[in-house]
Amino acid sequence: MTDTEVLIIGAGPAGLTAATYLGRFRRRTLVIDAGEPRACWIPLSHNMPGFPSGVSGADILTRMREQAEEFGAVIEPGRVERLAHDGDGFVAHVQGREIRARAVLLATGVVDHHPDLPGVERAVQRALVRICPICDGYEATDKAVAVIGHDDKGAREAAFLRTYSDRVTLIHIGPPQALTRHEELDRLGVELIVAPLEAVNLEQDRVTALGWGGRTRAFDLVYSALGTSPNAELAQGLDARLAPDGRLEVDLHQATSVPGLYAAGDVVRGLNQIAVATAEAAVAATDIHNRLRRIDGLTVSD
Repeated sequence: MTDTEVLIIGAGPAGLTAATYLGRFRRRTLVIDAGEPRACWIPLSHNMPGFPSGVSGADILTRMREQAEEFGAVIEPGRVERLAHDGDGFVAHVQGREIRARAVLLATGVVDHHPDLPGVERAVQRALVRICPICDGYEATDKAVAVIGHDDKGAREAAFLRTYSDRVTLIHIGPPQALTRHEELDRLGVELIVAPLEAVNLEQDRVTALGWGGRTRAFDLVYSALGTSPNAELAQGLDARLAPDGRLEVDLHQATSVPGLYAAGDVVRGLNQIAVATAEAAVAATDIHNRLRRIDGLTVSD
């Protein structure tokens, strides 16, 4: 049995930011890192505040990890298999080990649904297949862009990308009835292709061909609008309240419906952005610290 004051599950931008704050609040903080957070897929981010020339996801995570450790946070590899109540706190089961904590922050993120195509993960790493037009739509300016979707989310993303280019094509690979925005796409000048994809060919810095039904087309960039799945199973095990999309509902202090359990970053319903995740983590860490102070009788009345 290992005891800590605050357990953070997830070592992406949200988890590491919270670890820095809690370390500076002089809280014993343990971060469990399951490896490969979503941010590590970012080849170069140009909308990260403070980096006008861009910064890679790996560099962001390295800097944030060093900062958290500088202030005493302990970061260990592992995977939390189960989270349960333990008196007024929690106990986490981590590969045969038990960790008791007074408070827990979930920074477990989401899993992207990539197109089922050979080489697609490498294409994401090379920024040829992208997953976030809010992050990098600017880089699509005046380029030939394809959006792969299986429902009206694809139509919404294609419409959003018309901000940057008048050469946007939606490739709808889901059931025909799942797409209901045909007239709006036509009004916006978005080309629509309804067919399952069969192949993606990459060459240097371009998607040289997307193939369907014996036909091929070349694009400069391809966006996947196939959605995500939140990693909220640990909270579900505690009967935390979820939003309709499966993400965690939190209050203005990032507290879930379970006392002492907090959440920040992509696992929380909202905008999947590093800047948002770090802000949520700062709010959560501060409230965790103040909550523990109140429990310990270290505050004065308002």
